[in-house]
Amino acid sequence: MRACCGFAIIVVWAGLGSEARTEMNSIGMKLVEIPAGGFVMGQKSGGDWDERPFHKVTITKRFLMAVTEVTNRQFEQFDPDHRKLRGKLGFSKTDDEAVVFVSWHEAVAFCRWLSKKEGKVYRLPTEAEWEYACRAATTTPYHTGAELPKEFQKNVRTSWFPSARQAEGEVVPLLVGRTTPNPWGLHDMHGNVEEWCHDWYGPYAHGDQADPVGRADGDFRVTRGGSHSTTLEYLRSANRSGTLPEDKSWLIGFRVVRGERPGTKTIETDSRPPLNRRGIKQDIPADLAKGPDPDKPYFMGPLSYVKVAPGSDGPLFSRHNHCPALAHCPNGDLLAIWYSCRSELGRELAIAGSRLRYGRDEWEEASTFWDAPDRNDHASILWVDEEGRIHHFNGLAAAAIWGNLATIMRTSTDNGASWSKARLILPEHRGLRRMPIESAFRTREGAILLPCDAITTGRGGTVIFLSRDGGRTWVDPAAGKPEPEFAEGATGPWIAGFHAGVVQLEDGRLMAFGRGAAINGRMPMSVSGDLGKSWMYSASPFPPISSGQRPALERLREGPILFCSFAKEIAIRDSSGRPRNGSGLFAALSADEGKTWSVKRLVTDGGPARTVDGGGNTGRFTLSADSAEPRGYLCLSQAPNGVIHLISSKQHYAFNYAWLTTPPP
Repeated sequence: MRACCGFAIIVVWAGLGSEARTEMNSIGMKLVEIPAGGFVMGQKSGGDWDERPFHKVTITKRFLMAVTEVTNRQFEQFDPDHRKLRGKLGFSKTDDEAVVFVSWHEAVAFCRWLSKKEGKVYRLPTEAEWEYACRAATTTPYHTGAELPKEFQKNVRTSWFPSARQAEGEVVPLLVGRTTPNPWGLHDMHGNVEEWCHDWYGPYAHGDQADPVGRADGDFRVTRGGSHSTTLEYLRSANRSGTLPEDKSWLIGFRVVRGERPGTKTIETDSRPPLNRRGIKQDIPADLAKGPDPDKPYFMGPLSYVKVAPGSDGPLFSRHNHCPALAHCPNGDLLAIWYSCRSELGRELAIAGSRLRYGRDEWEEASTFWDAPDRNDHASILWVDEEGRIHHFNGLAAAAIWGNLATIMRTSTDNGASWSKARLILPEHRGLRRMPIESAFRTREGAILLPCDAITTGRGGTVIFLSRDGGRTWVDPAAGKPEPEFAEGATGPWIAGFHAGVVQLEDGRLMAFGRGAAINGRMPMSVSGDLGKSWMYSASPFPPISSGQRPALERLREGPILFCSFAKEIAIRDSSGRPRNGSGLFAALSADEGKTWSVKRLVTDGGPARTVDGGGNTGRFTLSADSAEPRGYLCLSQAPNGVIHLISSKQHYAFNYAWLTTPPP
């Protein structure tokens, strides 16, 4: 979100007299009449990309709006069991604090209950009604003017809560009605808690509108107003946020309106989906299994797959693109996704996608793949199951950063042309165990294995989740067990190191290599004989890795295990049998289930020295016969024709088994 600047003059043609009608209903909720009228919705410049087009909206009928957010006392008359959630993570303990940990569905159910109780229509406000009421005939970023007074500011920061990085003052009171009301008598329209709206989130339509009710469908329901524990730009009148309708957190509550919902038709979803979902061929090519001669070494790359136009500032961002996932689709396309942002901590962080279509030799321009509005969507996994169904796993933050992720899953049965609605599979927003890390696979026992970072700082660690019912429910084998000590010969409930690559051995054991938690100066190796309940730690033969680096691990169709990582210095043997040192991205091959790694070579075409842009946290580097990419986040996927595709933070390499096993010149 950009700092507020360049605000346009907004003409508002409605006012509210000093005798505004107010009512008190049977549950002690005060409502004030909001007049019919009009305003210009959004923000013409500055602000965020989804606040445009700047457009005129008419609200044709007056309605009543609650002067405060729904409180615990009011909500618990509908759902007494919600009292058990008072004080969860320290928030909203008293009667007159805004109710939180309530989903969109529960907010709608409350409105239905209140409507039946009172014999009058209660509902959530439309997004347009909310902004109209918030502005209250003002034309500035906040109804208070160009600045938001301190009385509205609660824990204004980019918050890590509830992770271990949280700071003092994270838990703040959520009492309603304690700030100065806006000109129409509404309290807490900026901050306190975000408020659910009726609408599905989607781009604004062009042109003047009357009583808009949003999109016909989507993944996310709109929230408005911003909350405690975020930065001020997200509290502006025009700012739009949203999340999955089943999502719950300490940041989101709601307020109600009374009056019939506008009869306006919803806006259909876009007829032109993003490029990565457009024009997808569904036929399986007859020559899908044909490729380069398997007996001859084949190498291609580096080829850039991250193509974001310079100067892009939403919904994709040219500033920082990082942390990829990769899938080989059943139709032969390669699909890569990654996050795109200004800052890895930011709420603006979105998931971008691109395709290398079957038979083409250039990746397409990047386009939006998945983007919860104003939520940090940190870290992705793509996995294709035995039936060709593509699974997308992703983190979903409560706000910014990756200290409060939940985890979602969605699937595609048509090569990524369409996707099921995202579903929360690990719904609690926690600081740990919610960030998906490549790669997922199905174990020999039939369970889906999903690795997630447990701690992403210091020595770090990785846990796995298992689903034995196709992704409906998930179990953490190490749940409730304390953080282990990583040492040679020790055992513990986690994989040593974070961002770990995991593979299953022929005897059913799991083997993993992670970043951090070095043992005897080497990258740690973790082996589990009980599907992740316990792991034994030892030093691997590989050097440890650090910031901006993530390894990749996969069993090849030919049988051996392929491991790719980075080294400041690694010994390789050339075709004459002589050893020489190289540096950077290397590939290692084990034909004996990880006991030894007989093949090691740099991932480079061996050509003359030249400069390549590695993107992400890599930057520019020198590629030569003895120098490969120095860092990056790696993903592997082997195609049916045997070609192994390896992507880093920006570059794509492809090679076959014969290249791996042939010493370099």
